[in-house]
Amino acid sequence: MQDGESRSPPAPGPTGVGEESAHGVVPSAPPLPSSPPTPTRPPPSSRPRLVFHTQLAHGSHTGSIHGFTNVKELYAKIAEVFHIPASEILFCTLNSHKVDMQKLLGGQIGLEDFIFAHVRGETKEVEVTKTEDALGLTITDNGAGYAFIKRIKEGSTIDQLKTVHVGDHIEAINEYSIVGCRHYEVAKMLKELPRGAPFTLRLVEPKKAFDMIGQRTRAPKSSEGKMTSGRETLRLRSKGAATVQEVPNEFEDTAVKTVDDLLESYMGIRDLELAATIVEAGKDKKNPDDFAQALDSVLGDFAFPDVLLLDVWSAIGEVKSG
Repeated sequence: MQDGESRSPPAPGPTGVGEESAHGVVPSAPPLPSSPPTPTRPPPSSRPRLVFHTQLAHGSHTGSIHGFTNVKELYAKIAEVFHIPASEILFCTLNSHKVDMQKLLGGQIGLEDFIFAHVRGETKEVEVTKTEDALGLTITDNGAGYAFIKRIKEGSTIDQLKTVHVGDHIEAINEYSIVGCRHYEVAKMLKELPRGAPFTLRLVEPKKAFDMIGQRTRAPKSSEGKMTSGRETLRLRSKGAATVQEVPNEFEDTAVKTVDDLLESYMGIRDLELAATIVEAGKDKKNPDDFAQALDSVLGDFAFPDVLLLDVWSAIGEVKSG
């Protein structure tokens, strides 16, 4: 004992409470009342959970997909629902099971759109003799490595071959596989083929429905994941996350269609997503040089001819001025 102080016995408590220190007794504190644990909340989602309904175009049950940010992920989700390889999917159409290029899924999906996936059907080989510089084909691609025919010009070389159809996937040219090539690369290969020389196209048709259309089920009317009045779309991007945005205004819609026409005229391709990216790069630029520089920063791989860029710049300006 120090200074004549009496020592009290240590208060009962958990181990270590009430032990002596070198200078005396450490008084024990009464236990604090336990507060209920704060419930953990899931982190806020960076984007809404958008759910889309889908079917195989030749006939299937209806599935639901969500959580994709680009076309490749979209195909993977569809393939998972129907237990097929993603490589079986040639392209998708919106709100129609038919091979309708006006309904082709591009870079945007309306939040209420129904997705039909067209899968591989029969393979065929066609021998073509190039009698003119242009074959009369317009090429597009599915954003996941498959180029296919979007349009056939009436009276053209290809139009004479009744075995070639819109929607056919071009798998090979003269046994050289072009799977993985972009549409502009395929169009360039076809353009560079020598005139007068025969060549072979290996094509894959979309699977036909036949009598299976009767088995198609009606899509459920579900508002799960929907949060708008239908005036918004999901914009899929080849780089970066998908975004929900307003339906393009009249200027953007007209400009995109005009640029898409120019792409077909100069390069033999159709691609509304590409056209939208071009318009987006040029709509706020002050001169052609700034436009070309902006375009090169996002689409440098395309190596657009200068005459096309000038025509696109003029077309955007004309649409702006009304």
